[in-house]
Amino acid sequence: MDDRSRSFIPAAGHDWLLPLYDPLQRLLGGDAARRELVAQAEIRPGQRVLDIGCGTGSGAVLIKQLHPQAEVVGLDPDPKALARARRKAEQAGVAVRFDQGFADQLPYPAASFDRVVSSFMLHHLDPVEKRRTLAEARRVLVPGGSLHVLDFGGEGRRQDGLLARLLHPAGHLDANYEGRIPALMDEAGFAQPGELGQRGTLFGRIAWYQASAP
Repeated sequence: MDDRSRSFIPAAGHDWLLPLYDPLQRLLGGDAARRELVAQAEIRPGQRVLDIGCGTGSGAVLIKQLHPQAEVVGLDPDPKALARARRKAEQAGVAVRFDQGFADQLPYPAASFDRVVSSFMLHHLDPVEKRRTLAEARRVLVPGGSLHVLDFGGEGRRQDGLLARLLHPAGHLDANYEGRIPALMDEAGFAQPGELGQRGTLFGRIAWYQASAP
């Protein structure tokens, strides 16, 4: 399938909400949650880091700011979000490469990244796309590399705020709860998948996950 003909859910759920995405993320604690995700990734100098579903680039730019000696690549299917990401990197004075593409069809060779990170992206995907995305993340990681995910979900039953129910398709968020993300990581061939912690927000419960590439 030609990627240009594929549909996708924008970062904010709808195109017209894109200008509000970054302010809304800050209001709901997204920036602080991403900092925790980056800390958990334990990125070292010289490593290559891929941010899948990078949206407006907040996570990728943060990684480069905190780890200037790492090579950082962000990927997203939304050209409008990527335009904002490139401006954000330029304004921050950091060099981040942003590519247009889909997380379940990564345009990179096998074993080409040391870390793959994802923040607030998996809940946009249906179950089939989730499986393909995790399999692709496993493929592009070097042996001993690791995957780090921040998203709505966590152990226990689904708990959403009003905004989550309004902005996201019914059923997509369901697949993030009750331990399903670690189970999908295991199915994709990752080692030691698990949830590192969770937190309640106005938008809904968020959780951090980690798994390693054997």
